[in-house]
Amino acid sequence: MAQATINALHTAPPQTRSINPAAVAVPPRNVAVDAYRGLVMLLMMGEVLSFWKVARAYPNSTFWHILAWNQTHTEWFGMSLHDTIQPGFSFLVGVALPYSIASRTSKGQSFQHQLLHTIWRSFVLIFLGIFLRSIQSTQTYFTFEDTLTQIGLGFTFAFLLAHCRPKWQWIALAGILFSYWLAWALYPAPGPNFDWPAVGVPYNWPHNFTGFASHWNKNSNFGQAFDVWFLNILPRASRFAYNEGGYLTLSFIPTLGTLLLGLQAGQWFRAAAPRIPVKRFFVAGALLVAAGLLLHFTGICPIVKRIWTPSWTLFSGGVCFFFVAAFSWIIDVKGYRRWAFPLVVVGMNSIAAYLMAHLWEDFIVSSLHIHLGDRVFRIFGAGLEPFMVGVAVMTIYWLLLYWMYRRKLFLRI
Repeated sequence: MAQATINALHTAPPQTRSINPAAVAVPPRNVAVDAYRGLVMLLMMGEVLSFWKVARAYPNSTFWHILAWNQTHTEWFGMSLHDTIQPGFSFLVGVALPYSIASRTSKGQSFQHQLLHTIWRSFVLIFLGIFLRSIQSTQTYFTFEDTLTQIGLGFTFAFLLAHCRPKWQWIALAGILFSYWLAWALYPAPGPNFDWPAVGVPYNWPHNFTGFASHWNKNSNFGQAFDVWFLNILPRASRFAYNEGGYLTLSFIPTLGTLLLGLQAGQWFRAAAPRIPVKRFFVAGALLVAAGLLLHFTGICPIVKRIWTPSWTLFSGGVCFFFVAAFSWIIDVKGYRRWAFPLVVVGMNSIAAYLMAHLWEDFIVSSLHIHLGDRVFRIFGAGLEPFMVGVAVMTIYWLLLYWMYRRKLFLRI
């Protein structure tokens, strides 16, 4: 996530267009959005809690199995709590855009200067995504399905669209999703003799669709064909044949749609200030979820997070609007703010939190075992040991972020 963009998220005076070029004073931060961002980051960092290991140790526990399911991505269609992380990342980057642009404009930065800085951010995000995916590789691992990379590929386009009127932003969103859907619909669906094991999918895999929806089956689609061509242009240790999870480079296109939905939320925040447009957020969420479900159950376009189908863009975007509405209602309308402080600490330093989770986990876990041993983490039994280790790691993460928060140290791009 582009931290400089995200950290610019403030409530601001009303506007009549998507971007207000007038100079404005910097108002207080939007605590509700910071808290939502903190929740997204904690869900991502929370993988270290290893619910799936505990569920395996307690096979008859419904409680742990529910937690484990919501800490993993669904096999193909549907949504778990873990599946809301990447849409939340992308949506919140869009929310931040109008505030960032207004703030930079008020400081006298020209459009050209802002555009160059946006392009630079995009490249840095793409680089970071590739760097983090290459940590365990023998050479640079060129892959573009990582969250940071996907946002980086679409961020500059979102910036340009943020300077258009809302009407044209909605038209762009519709055009992006329809064009992407049409490209997949026109690409040949896998036939009865398709070699599924060659693309990492077992025969009779229960999650494959039938009929028209089969255009969106795993590793047999338009996006897969693009990656087989594109990724093999780049230097690789071995030829790319498929992504084990079904993830795709081209998902950045509908992910741009998620950025644009977040952009609308950010513009609505600014236009309604000092009021909070909770009702508008809720209605938008309900309409988007309904649209996504309609496309899925009619077989027009299934809801699949791993390939970011247009229906997933709508459905997950609606869920993001629900999160924004809930946080805004509790924090801004009802005035309950103190509980959100732990989330805000994380949300205000999201890039640092992201890097900690990807770079420091193994080091912290090994250090805990070296200096504290194993017995301390088995205080509640061996089955809960992975969870207790995860709690210790999460506590260290938060304390480090709190230390940075107290000293106003915010990692930015």
